Amino acid sequence: MSSATHYILTWQCPDNTGVLAKVSQSLFSHGAFITETSQYSDPYSETFFSRIAFDDRNLTVSSSEFVKALNELAKPLAMQYQLRKRADVPNVLIAVSKDDHCLVSLLTKWRSGALPINIVGVISNHQYCQALSEWHNVPFYHLPVNAETKLEQEAQITDLMEELNIDLLVLARYMQILSDGLCQQLQGKAINIHHSFLPSFKGARPYHQAHARGVKVIGATAHYVTANLDEGPIIAQEVKPINHAFTIEQMVHMGHDLEATALSHAVRIHAEQRVCINGDKTVILA
Repeated sequence: MSSATHYILTWQCPDNTGVLAKVSQSLFSHGAFITETSQYSDPYSETFFSRIAFDDRNLTVSSSEFVKALNELAKPLAMQYQLRKRADVPNVLIAVSKDDHCLVSLLTKWRSGALPINIVGVISNHQYCQALSEWHNVPFYHLPVNAETKLEQEAQITDLMEELNIDLLVLARYMQILSDGLCQQLQGKAINIHHSFLPSFKGARPYHQAHARGVKVIGATAHYVTANLDEGPIIAQEVKPINHAFTIEQMVHMGHDLEATALSHAVRIHAEQRVCINGDKTVILA
């Protein structure tokens, strides 16, 4: 078993009687040894979601034949799926501006093995985080931007993503609003951290907005990037209680921990193929 190759299969399809049985039977008939499974049937969208981890210790066909069988099964079920080897972790590019707390968390967890990703670069419109990135032996790309050069700079980002074979862009307090075109291009492949408990206090200076409203909890939200600012499908959220005595500065400092935790958690479960987009929401297959 130690030499077995481990796989992750995440799939979804219109919900009908027996869909899980059909997929499970196909895996069984080809010798897949299932080690983990989770599923959810959404009664509102009438969609079935599932994540199955398995290894090839008893596999009776080649990997290409296995994929062919999955494709044949997917057609009648109208099934969308993603299959990969567990060891083939996604390549990640991190975008950051001046604040480095989320970047520090991601780099530290990645180097310790807590995040199943491969960080291949850090981009920024400033140079504040260059030393930190290079200390971790991660290439740093300084891509300055202003209103006149926005589309040109975004073209540099997309070119870099193609060059580095990037699977996921992580906006780790990257304080630039992406164009609608880039958001559409990165649908489901870009995660942002917003420093409030969405859907409250969207946009700029959310801690100031929260303080003005006298909230009793503050939070942070990791979500997929969409053209609608801070309205993408939510992946993870963190909150902490506060009271009337908290200053804006105290809220900001407490929020840094929440932001780093929420973003790292979102990146991890995305990398483990536990997140399925379900309209404007997500399904987390824990």
